[in-house]
Amino acid sequence: MDVCVDLTPKLVHKHGQPMLKDYGNSWVYVYLPETTLEKFKSYVKTGTGWDVSDEGTVYDPNRNLVAIEAKIHHESGQPKPSFWVVKDKDASGGDISFSRIGSVQDVNAQPRQQCIHRGVGIFSVSMEVEGTPNFKPTPGAWDEAKLTFTLVSVRTWGITGYVAPIVHAPSKWY
Repeated sequence: MDVCVDLTPKLVHKHGQPMLKDYGNSWVYVYLPETTLEKFKSYVKTGTGWDVSDEGTVYDPNRNLVAIEAKIHHESGQPKPSFWVVKDKDASGGDISFSRIGSVQDVNAQPRQQCIHRGVGIFSVSMEVEGTPNFKPTPGAWDEAKLTFTLVSVRTWGITGYVAPIVHAPSKWY
C-alpha cells in the first residue's frame, strides 16, 4: 500500500518518559489515503460478509488520510520488519532499486531518520470477531470485525513534510 510511516518522536511526559507505550518498538502510526482503507474494507466485506470496525483509526478529512496503528514484531524469535530506502531518487520505472538499512526499530533509533517516510508498506492483516465456543458470530449482525495490521516491510522514497504527525493515543499511554 502507498503509505507514510511515522517515525517522529512523540511527546515526552514531564518525568522524562515517553507518553506512548512502546511507540517505534512494538507499533507505529501509518498514514494512508482514506480511499485505500475504504477499498480494503470493501474487499473484506465482499469476501467475508463482515463489516469492519473503525476502532484504532483516526481520520484526517483535511488531507483525506487515515492513521492506523500498525503492529511491528519486536520480541526475540520474531522477524523484525525491514526498512529499505531508494538507492537513486532520480531513477524511474524498472530502474528503481532499494537498499536495506535495518529494521524499523533500528531506523527509528536514528535521530536523523525520525521523520515521516513516504513509500510502500507491506502488511500482514488479521481479522478478529468476538465470539465464544457456544456462540458463533454471524456476518451482517450488529458485530463488526476488527482488523490488525502488522508491518512486515517498508520501502521508502524519502521523507515527506506534508503530513502532520499524530502525537496523541490515549489507549497507548502509560
